[in-house]
Amino acid sequence: MNIRAIVTDIEGTTSSLSFVKDVLFPYARQHLAAFVRANANEQKMQAVLDEVSKLEGKKLDTEAAITMLLAWSDADKKITPLKSLQGMIWQKGYVDGAFTGHIYDDAVVGLKRWHEAGIKLYVYSSGSVPAQKLLFGHTPAGDLTPLFSGYFDTTIGGKLEAPSYRKIAEAINVASANILFLSDHAGELDAASEAGFSTMLLDREHNAPPTCHPRAVDFSTILLQEAA
Repeated sequence: MNIRAIVTDIEGTTSSLSFVKDVLFPYARQHLAAFVRANANEQKMQAVLDEVSKLEGKKLDTEAAITMLLAWSDADKKITPLKSLQGMIWQKGYVDGAFTGHIYDDAVVGLKRWHEAGIKLYVYSSGSVPAQKLLFGHTPAGDLTPLFSGYFDTTIGGKLEAPSYRKIAEAINVASANILFLSDHAGELDAASEAGFSTMLLDREHNAPPTCHPRAVDFSTILLQEAA
């Protein structure tokens, strides 16, 4: 098996679920309304608000859009304008030093090892691309963004849909058979496998249900030749 590229999920794979759940999401939820109001006239914010209106099928004023965004946040919706807004808020949090991006030590070592071996590395997460870059750019291990050749989010398609992975393969110009996808979510791995990717389930808590995918407890135990 000739793995030329590795695409990795973030939550539960390179980074702790608790960091996203207990740090990032609450911070964005707490600051969402005030942040939107303070930046409502900015071009990037207008794009977010316009997308909210488009999804609702009617023009919403700022307060109505905030109400909808808060509802999506509380329901943990994987909706692009919400993810874009969260990324903007997190950027301020990183810059202000409110938190640093969590990444497992074994993931740092593994990513650096593969990068040095000439394997192209990519991220595919439901979080927006700017949010992904912020997380990997502000870690205790320093700025890890130079390790990656590209980033993908839900603008390319849902993570449970095989066409999304085919689009990624096309975008990075690597045959699906030569790409390994890492995730802690069996449904995502199923979609990637359907698209022809090799797969590896990250089972850090040793509690993932049985699947057809090979599994690893951390990046140090990932052997490329064992990927499905």
